Parts: sequence; structure tokens; C-alpha cells
Amino acid sequence: MTTSTDFVVNRNNLREGKFVDTALPALKPGQVLLQVDKFALTSNNITYGAAGDTIGYWKFFPAMEGWGRIPVWGYGVVMESKCDQLPVGERVYGYFPISTYLVVDPAKVTPMAFVDGAAHRAGLPPVYNQYQRVAGDSAYYAGRENEIALFRPLFSTSFLIDDFLAENDFFGGRNVVLASASSKTALGLAQLLYDHRKGQVKVVGLTSKANMPFVERTGYYDEAFGYDDVAKLDARVPTVLVDFAGNRKIVAAIHTHFGDQLRYSCIVGATHWENLAHGGSLAEAERVHLPGARPTLFFAPDRIVKRTADWGYPTLHKRIGDALTAFAASSKSWMRIVEGRGQNAIVKVYGDFIAGKTNPAEGHILVLWLATLGSP
Repeated sequence: MTTSTDFVVNRNNLREGKFVDTALPALKPGQVLLQVDKFALTSNNITYGAAGDTIGYWKFFPAMEGWGRIPVWGYGVVMESKCDQLPVGERVYGYFPISTYLVVDPAKVTPMAFVDGAAHRAGLPPVYNQYQRVAGDSAYYAGRENEIALFRPLFSTSFLIDDFLAENDFFGGRNVVLASASSKTALGLAQLLYDHRKGQVKVVGLTSKANMPFVERTGYYDEAFGYDDVAKLDARVPTVLVDFAGNRKIVAAIHTHFGDQLRYSCIVGATHWENLAHGGSLAEAERVHLPGARPTLFFAPDRIVKRTADWGYPTLHKRIGDALTAFAASSKSWMRIVEGRGQNAIVKVYGDFIAGKTNPAEGHILVLWLATLGSP
């Protein structure tokens, strides 16, 4: 019998976390045991916890009553297999808990990917249930696993927002304001807008005073302002808001400042996670009555379904992969990857994200199981 070590957090108090050991039952026919090799931890993962009940992120990896397992993106290796199509030693990329092991029920297996068909994951957004087989992944680059783990899920959202806004001609907006401009999803969107929509829209970043020098140093923003400087933004220009912060006060200030000139208000994430954890949710933000366009939740899995129908999944995957390659290359001028191993490292990094103490110029890659950290 295999024992998995799992990091669980109190669903009512994300600051409280602990490691527990869970005995895994013997594999059933068709099942596969994956060892979680490495994963990225970002503020996006904290959003998963803050929105765990309202959007359903706690359902992917069940835990004991009152506790949850925060999902992360990373790599796993097949350690034991009762599925003929997935041999021992195969490497995959996808959605994992912060654990040493995960049992999956592979379905719809192709040379490129498979889906975890476990009963408890049925009905959840398909994008989170799909695992890429590294050997058949057209967007995989050996030696760049850390960048892929760190950026792919975040940049995919950046790509989809850029695509959505462009398809709608930015709803008539000519400035795009990104709140939480130092977050990696915002940086991905800023890079796409700055490099590909120049002359169509201007990219404006909103961030904390402490992160202003970093945001300006990335070179992705035409202008950058502190959260206290919303009144300095030109309210005469038709504007689109893309909010990654989830801070209701900031959103209200922007709506009030721009009024009818705010042509679209897009809610994406919650780097200010406590606004969700204490009396708010992404969905509830849509129902707030504010001047200007009504806040609207952008849910990336829905856009993936649309573009998969329009283009086919291989084409969508390749387009995101090509754009990600360019972004990852440009990130080398402003980001340093920090690797950590073991329970203490995970607790430290998780605690820093919860407290809002992380350095936006760092990307964290973590490993729980005991071996030598490194990329193949």
C-alpha cells in the first residue's frame, strides 16, 4: 500500500495548513499512480483556495471534512500503471494537489493527452481534468519545464483574454487598465497587448507603490500608477478594466472615476484573496451595481471550449504554446526562478503568498518528494 503525503489547508482559514499522510488503496484496472514531481506555486493558486467553494476548486482533490487541497500545475511521473496505454516512467503535465502521489483514471487517451475520468471530477471544467503527455506535447521544450509549469496555466488565461478583447474590438475602449499589474497573468496579458495591439490600445498598469519599479522595469506597460492614484488616469478616454486583484474598493474607485467611459469591466482573479475569503466571491462581484459597464467574470475554461470548437484543440494548444515561448523568453529580463524542496520550503512559500510578501520578480518551483531537484 502506497502512502501519500498531502498538504491540506483549513477551508475557513487559508492561513492554517498542515501535512497529513493518506493511505492509497491498491490500483484498480485502468488506474495509474502518478508521483507529483514538481509544481509551480503562484498567487493564482491562492485564488483557487479563496474561490474553492464558489467555483468548485475543492472538488478536484477531496480531503477530510473542513480541509481542502489547493490545486497546482506541474509535472508527474507514472510510478505504477494498470493502463496499457500509459507505461511506467511516462512524464505528464497537468493539475495536481500539493502531494507526493495522485491516482488517476485515464480516459480518452491519445498520444497527446488523456483525461482523468475519476467519478468525483465528472462535471468539473474539462481543462482542469486533462493531462498532457510530455512525449506528445507540441508545446513542450526540454530544459524549460520550470517556465512551462510556472507560466502555462497563467499565460493561457492571458492569451484567452487578449483574444476575447480583440475579437470584441475592446468594446470601444482605447486604454486597457490592468489591476494587480505585477501578477504573472497580468504581465502575460500586458506583453501580448503591448507587442501585438500597439496603436490599437494603450496598456496601463495599476499596482502597489512597492511594486511600481518592477512593473515599469518589465517594459510591458505604457503607463503605471499606484492604487491610490486612480484619479490620475485620464477619465476622458474610453477604457477597459481587467481586474486581477479582486479588491472591491479598487474596482469601485475605477468604476466611479471613469463612469460611462468604462466600456468593459473584466473580473479575472483575486491576488487580494481576502476579499473573496471574507464576504465576497468572483461571481458576486458581477452583481455589484457600479457606474459604467457591469463587472463580468471571465472564466477561461469557457473560452477554451469556444476556441476549441472554432480552431480545434491542437491548433489552440499550439497557438498558446508559441505565444508562451515568446513571453517566457522575454521574462528572463525580469524574473528569477527559485527552486525549493520539502515541507518547510512549501510552507514558507505558501505562507508568503498568503501574507502578500512574495517578490513579483521571482517564480517558485517546488518539490515535495525526496530526490534531486532539476529539469530533464
